Formats: sequence, structure tokens, C-alpha cells
Amino acid sequence: MSDALSFLIKARPEAMGHYFAFLKVAGRHLDPKTRALISVITKVHSQTSRGLRQYVKRAVSAGCSGTEILDALLMAFPALGLAKIVWAVDVLLEMKLPEFDPARMGGGEWRELGLLKDIPRGKVRKIEREGRAVFVFRDAGGCRVYDAHCPHQGTNIPLEALKGGKLVCPKHGWTFDARSGACVAKGDTPLRVLESKIEKEKLLARM
Repeated sequence: MSDALSFLIKARPEAMGHYFAFLKVAGRHLDPKTRALISVITKVHSQTSRGLRQYVKRAVSAGCSGTEILDALLMAFPALGLAKIVWAVDVLLEMKLPEFDPARMGGGEWRELGLLKDIPRGKVRKIEREGRAVFVFRDAGGCRVYDAHCPHQGTNIPLEALKGGKLVCPKHGWTFDARSGACVAKGDTPLRVLESKIEKEKLLARM
């Protein structure tokens, strides 16, 4: 939140309270991803770097991929213009989020992670394929596959970082629930979920 906005909230709490209530009600029929993408576009339109960084992280937390965020910006081209979109992309690249790694934004290829029967239930496994590392968690509902890189600065999290069902990034201590991928301490962005499927008793992930 900017200093000016903080000042207005303190100086005119009633008026600003109505404003924030309006924003909350105005988007109540939208799903979280759509709301997040619209918020990102508004920050690009106003060219607010701090706000853009904040809302891009919220969009990722809501399940938006880097490709979806870029698509939203490009779809808003008539309102934003090229200069603001280029400014926004510069900010996104400075954030060094895994979602905006050019090598990962083409959708990736389906890669085999192993036989389903070899992936134990209730445990986390780290699997590497062609230079890419993922965490796999299997339970009664199926398998979930997460990018093994911390969303903070892209640190490759080792399996040894698993402590009591939580993965702790060795660089800055961001902590994730190994089952859900949710960030539960230090940071505010979950592990990136990779698309996965089962074919002929084999687990595959798009990497």
C-alpha cells in the first residue's frame, strides 16, 4: 500500500471504507483468478510498481500461470498500450518468478516421472528429469506435482529440506506444506503446480 493511500485511510476513514467496500462487492461474482488478473491490469494501467508486484503474487497464489498473466496484459492492449505493457514485463522479469522463466512458458512437454505403483502414498518424492526437478505427493485423491524451485528466488529445494511434512527453502526459509504446496511461513506464494496425468499406469507431468 502506498504512503498516500495509507494517509487517506487515516485522514478519511469513512470515505475510504466505502471505497474498499465497493471494490469488494463489485467483484463478488468473479472467480478469484479473474479478479486477480483484473487487479494486475489496473496496476499496469496506473504504472504502480509496488502494487503490480503485490498483485502479480496474488494472481499466482490464485492459480494464474505466467502465460495467463501475459495473455491478460496483451488482451488489454487497447487500453494499456505497448509502452505500459513493456514496463510491466520489465517489472515481472525483475521479480525473477519461476512463472516467467521463458524456458517454462511454452507449456512444456509431457515427461514420464515413473510408474504409479512405485510412488508411495502419503510420502513426498523428489524426481528429476532432463534438468528439471519436481516434488510428487500421492494420496487417495491422486498425485500432485510441484516445481521444486522456491517461488521466491528460484532456489532448487532439496529433499533434505523436508521437515515434519513441510519443505523449508534453505536460502531464506520460505516454508511450504509438502502435501498442498501452500506457503505456510515466511513467504506468500505457493509452490507452482504442474499439470499431470496418469497414462498406462505411469505418472506424467508437463515440464
